[in-house]
Amino acid sequence: PRGNRARRPPLASPPSAPPVTYLQFHFVFTLPVLAGLALLQGRTREPWWPLGVLVGVAFVYTTPWDNYLVARAIWTYPPEAVMATVGYVPVEEYAFFVIQTVITGLWTRLLQARWPVRVQPEADLRVRAVGASVFGVLGLLGVACLVAAGHWLYLGLIVAWAFPVLAGMWWLGGHLIWARRRLVAWAVVPITLYLWVADRIAIGLGIWDITDATRTGWEILGLPVEEALFFLVTNLLVAQGLVMLERVRRDG
Repeated sequence: PRGNRARRPPLASPPSAPPVTYLQFHFVFTLPVLAGLALLQGRTREPWWPLGVLVGVAFVYTTPWDNYLVARAIWTYPPEAVMATVGYVPVEEYAFFVIQTVITGLWTRLLQARWPVRVQPEADLRVRAVGASVFGVLGLLGVACLVAAGHWLYLGLIVAWAFPVLAGMWWLGGHLIWARRRLVAWAVVPITLYLWVADRIAIGLGIWDITDATRTGWEILGLPVEEALFFLVTNLLVAQGLVMLERVRRDG
C-alpha cells in the first residue's frame, strides 16, 4: 500500500565551495606587485626612512578608523575568510594598511628617481592656501555626511578622515606638491586603478563587502564609489607625503 512505502531520505545539498580567503587575495593581488616593485628598487638611491615614516603613520592613523567601520558593520567580511582578528579587524586588513602604503611608496620612489628635483620651488602662500581651502571645504562636507548618517555614513567617514589631513599637507607644503604634480599624478593613478580592479574582484568573490544601509549606492562598474574614493585619497596621502619629505631630507 502507498502508506507503507518507505520514504527516501531527502537529497543532501551539495557542499558549498569554501570562500576565497583574504590571505589568498594578498597572494594573488598585492604581494606579487609589492615584490616586483621591490626588485626594481635597485635602480634608485632614494632613502628608505621617508617610506618607513609613512608606513608607521598610516598604520597608527588607520587602525582606529577601520576598527570603527567594522564595529558598525559598515565594512564586513565572512569569518571563515580570515585567519584571525585583532580588535574588530582581520589581521589581513592590518597587513593591507602596510602593503598598500609600501606599494604606492615603492612606485613613487621609482618616479622620484626618474624625475629628480632640479630646483626647489619657493613657498607660495597662494598655492598653499588654495589647496588647503579646497580640501578643508571638502572635509566639512564629509562632516555633514557624518551628521546625515544613513546612506551617507561611509562616504562621510572617508572624507572627514582623509581630507583634513590633505588640507594640512597643502597648507604646509602645497607649493612642493604643486611643483611635483606630474609625479604625484603618475604615482597615484596607475596604483589606484589597479586597486579598484582588485577591490571589485574581492567584493565579487565575497572576501569582504560594504553594507548597503551605510553607502550611497553609487557605483563605478560595480565598485562602490566610497571604495574608489578610499583608494584614491589614501594613495594621494602617500604620494604627497613622499614629495613633501623630499624637501626635508635635502634640507637636512
